Amino acid sequence: MSDTAQEVARRSAEAMWSADRASRGLGMRLLEVGPGRAMVAMAVREDMVNGHGIGHGGFTFTLADSAFAFACNSYNRSTVAAGCEISFLAPTRLGDELVATALERSREGRDGVYDVEVTRDGTVVARLVGRSREIRGTLF
Repeated sequence: MSDTAQEVARRSAEAMWSADRASRGLGMRLLEVGPGRAMVAMAVREDMVNGHGIGHGGFTFTLADSAFAFACNSYNRSTVAAGCEISFLAPTRLGDELVATALERSREGRDGVYDVEVTRDGTVVARLVGRSREIRGTLF
């Protein structure tokens, strides 16, 4: 009996999460995963605030990138980012709970495109578009 698409996504996420020291080290939490989608959360900590007293954009990008990674790897095919573009729409602040939601826009052959929104209390603070490329290998 073959695994359902949801089961493959869950197992892929578990395999990635167990090896992802970067996301775990930043306090990220994987909230949800499914075929071509993922939701990851992170609180803005004191060590994530820049010299302007706002959340450093690099951490917002990293959160969005992690959600993108879980979404594009949800088919048990090793997949990496081929490129990303992010727009910062609103500042984040110490203590903010950020949620990144990644959704597959297209997937053809070994290439995919994913849209990621990072929100704070329902307000969109950043949007990322990521292009993925499948490489050799599987996650489990």
